[in-house]
Amino acid sequence: MGGRLWRQPIRCMLRGSDHIREIEKVGMGMPTSRDEIVVKSWLRCLEKHRLDPARSCEAFIVPEQQLREHRQQSEELIGIARSGLEHLYQQVAGQNYVLLLSDREGVTVEFLGDPLFDNNLRKAGLYLGSEWTERRAGTCAVGACIETGEALTIHQTDHFDNTHTPLSCTAAPIYDTQGALCAVLDISLLSSPILKTSQNLALHLVNASARRIELANLMAQTRHEWVLRFARSPEFVDVDPEAAISIDPSGRIIGMTHGGAKLLARSARLDWRDPTQLIGQPVSRFFDIDIDSLPELTRSRPTQERVLFARDGDALFAHAIEPNTRMRRALPTRDQIPAPLHRLGGDAPEIAALQAKTAKLARTALPILIQGETGTGKEYLARAIHEGSGLKGRFVAVNCAAIPEQLIESELFGYAPGAFTGASAKGRKGLIEQADGGTLFLDEIGDMPYALQSRLLRVLAEQEVLPVGADVPRPVRIRVVSASHHPLPEAVSDGRFREDLYYRLNAATITLPALRDRLDFGWVLDRVLERHAANGEALEISEPARIALKAHRWPGNIRELDNVVAVAAALSENNCIDLGDLPEELAGAAALDDAAAALRRMLVACDWNVSEAARRLELDRTTVHRRMKRHGISQPQ
Repeated sequence: MGGRLWRQPIRCMLRGSDHIREIEKVGMGMPTSRDEIVVKSWLRCLEKHRLDPARSCEAFIVPEQQLREHRQQSEELIGIARSGLEHLYQQVAGQNYVLLLSDREGVTVEFLGDPLFDNNLRKAGLYLGSEWTERRAGTCAVGACIETGEALTIHQTDHFDNTHTPLSCTAAPIYDTQGALCAVLDISLLSSPILKTSQNLALHLVNASARRIELANLMAQTRHEWVLRFARSPEFVDVDPEAAISIDPSGRIIGMTHGGAKLLARSARLDWRDPTQLIGQPVSRFFDIDIDSLPELTRSRPTQERVLFARDGDALFAHAIEPNTRMRRALPTRDQIPAPLHRLGGDAPEIAALQAKTAKLARTALPILIQGETGTGKEYLARAIHEGSGLKGRFVAVNCAAIPEQLIESELFGYAPGAFTGASAKGRKGLIEQADGGTLFLDEIGDMPYALQSRLLRVLAEQEVLPVGADVPRPVRIRVVSASHHPLPEAVSDGRFREDLYYRLNAATITLPALRDRLDFGWVLDRVLERHAANGEALEISEPARIALKAHRWPGNIRELDNVVAVAAALSENNCIDLGDLPEELAGAAALDDAAAALRRMLVACDWNVSEAARRLELDRTTVHRRMKRHGISQPQ
């Protein structure tokens, strides 16, 4: 189909160019000796970006103010990466290489090159502030790396644009600790030998440098948590590991390098491109260890003895680094947390950390994105952020999935008098304007129609709103908090959500844990029981019923728990919920063997990790082992 779309215009172009003719043939589906990654990039340039290979695209340098914004957003990463960049530059000294560090939008935010060639480098785009997205520059190493997430070389005529065919560029992705691509490290030459294999060493060096930058970033971000580093050889595990992950006190994975993501995904037969399947999972899902086993993998034991097995049977050498507790700042006490945030949860470490993080962010003007499953309390958290912010304006909630598409524009932006048939003669303020001086909460932002996303982006960028049918915009000052139960990066990659709007909304992200993963489940249950108490009398619950509730997976999260307790309270006698008051799917399994069945279900839910099950049940590990023995429960082989 791509050939039919552009074949005729191409035939009118400069037929004398072998390069252009080759791109034309690829667009028509004809074979070529080019690498598959180059072919796919050329097709994206033709069919997705509508670029013309006969029309030269000079290198684009973003304006100074825009560059300043990009560098400010990448300031922390630049600081962490700088020593790695300088080390790489020294390794290739005297070979005329230029190093570029680009952000996830393809803009060069750091640059190392010979100052004698500044003019040539700037003209070629190998300079600070250059934009190397495929949309802007065609096939290039940085753009193709952003599209594929893989390290690669784009050599001379691999480039789509004739302007860039003298260049040889090799790039590697840099991923953040949550598994998202955050930067690209590129090493380029203005001119190079003809053979592409001449850049194999450059590919190795840039890959190794990106890996070390990711490791440095992980260590900086999680210096107060356990870090587990891996290598195939015992000689390298302590000095140059291939992969690393960080683990919280409950034994769950909270960060990883790109190599770590691939290792985890391979172990559990998952896709590393979906980090939501990896982050937050117990480490025992991927390896034959739990949090209590990590001290056995520290430097106190010889390297050759620090072997662990992944769930796919792969053997690895490991190095566990203990949390830096001496330097750790104490979390704010519950008395220091603002009351609205105080009501978010109990005393579990993860909840205390979430409260502390939210308390700090609430006092800023930063836009916040809340991620979490349906029913986890995203709107409650948004209101708590507003109440803790000190803003004088209103909290205005908008459910982007609930407003009919034909009404959402007038609902959000308002309308001028007589703007359309049926409009009020006085006009109407939109929800955005109603939030002036306060907080606008955009729930299920991922469901906002694509056409309206650009208008919302303009509101956020210019701090003014233009009502439907009006000629003069109105200034607004709003704090934006948005939420989605869908991973927005997927919507961006699928073309359903604007990338520039995503980054506007995602200055900071708060992820609400699913109810089944909350270590303060008992606290949540007690608050729900208090809410459904009638006539001022306490609503109680029997121990078998409490155990059955803890063992449930709660796909509907707190909302589902609230409904279950409401019904059970209505059915209960003497203000005490018993097993028989619960729905059949909850009570049935527990009734088979009461506490034994519930304990077995909890162990299964925790992948037979006794430590994790004990934490969820709020019991000692020894108590869980004792009950397993009493009921004859053992892990199936």
